Amino acid sequence: MSKKSIIWLSIVAAVAAIAIVGVTVFVGYTRGYDGESEQWVYVGSNASPDDVSRELKQRLGDTGAKADKIMRLSGKEAVNGAYLIEPGMSAIDIARKISRGAQTPIKLTFNNIRTLDQLASRVGERLELDSLQFMKACDEVLPGAGFTKPTYIAAFLPDTYEFYWTASPESVVKRLLDYRNRFWNDERRAKAKSLGLTPVQAATVASIAEEETNNAEERGVVARLYMNRLNRGMLLQADPTVKYAVGDFGLRRITGAHLAVASPYNTYKNPGLPPGPIRMPSARTLDALLKSKPHNYIYMCAKEDFSGLHNFASDFATHQKNAARYRKELDRRKIR
Repeated sequence: MSKKSIIWLSIVAAVAAIAIVGVTVFVGYTRGYDGESEQWVYVGSNASPDDVSRELKQRLGDTGAKADKIMRLSGKEAVNGAYLIEPGMSAIDIARKISRGAQTPIKLTFNNIRTLDQLASRVGERLELDSLQFMKACDEVLPGAGFTKPTYIAAFLPDTYEFYWTASPESVVKRLLDYRNRFWNDERRAKAKSLGLTPVQAATVASIAEEETNNAEERGVVARLYMNRLNRGMLLQADPTVKYAVGDFGLRRITGAHLAVASPYNTYKNPGLPPGPIRMPSARTLDALLKSKPHNYIYMCAKEDFSGLHNFASDFATHQKNAARYRKELDRRKIR
């Protein structure tokens, strides 16, 4: 073989080797993320390039390392945000997504919320902002919308919402408030007014009804019962308000010491409604109040079968009999 042929063969071999390497690298960077499930990547507002690198490698392994390398070589930086990475997404696509700031909305779901602190904690768990920033935003936004601190919780409704992870505290509060205001349309406001209630007062009554029973079908009856007591000038004497006052929602038996606690939320001592809702009532419970049918009940007592349902009465003598049966069962079960 001539010297010239040998040179050409060497060149061809070198080109082939380079091509193989190139194809291998190309395939490596275009091969999809092989995780079994989708993965979130979070880029904090103060994240350094090294922080981003660690996050990508920790969440996505080798594919994340390649995405980091692509961004470094291209001179692009990761943009603050939360990004959902799905199986099959290539390192190139991941790098492009994160460097362009193409965030994926985060679902924020909350229910069974009793206090603003609980809500703030839930929001802080899902979004970049922390609970203190959310509380501060409430102080900045809600008073201008007519809310006081005891009624802040009435500015929100349990549901599932979508936000970008980087949403500002103020924008979160305003969007949640806007959703609540849209719920309180003219029709619902008119129904509340016919009951002699503002939307916030309706939320307070509904919150008591929701704490009184887990049975959705009973809540309208319970809410109307408390309206009957209000309209007659009677003390509400609602046990859930006492639990709220003492800060123990798990109480199973209310004693004289509990009833004597000095608190504006103790409706055994203070007339009218408490200063604000004792939990964040659901839209369903609010509608149960607004659509509740009139009745004459002014007393209620948990059923002695511990079914979670209640015995209702329109006179004290019947109520005493209902209460006696319940107390007897409490004693039998040694519940103190």
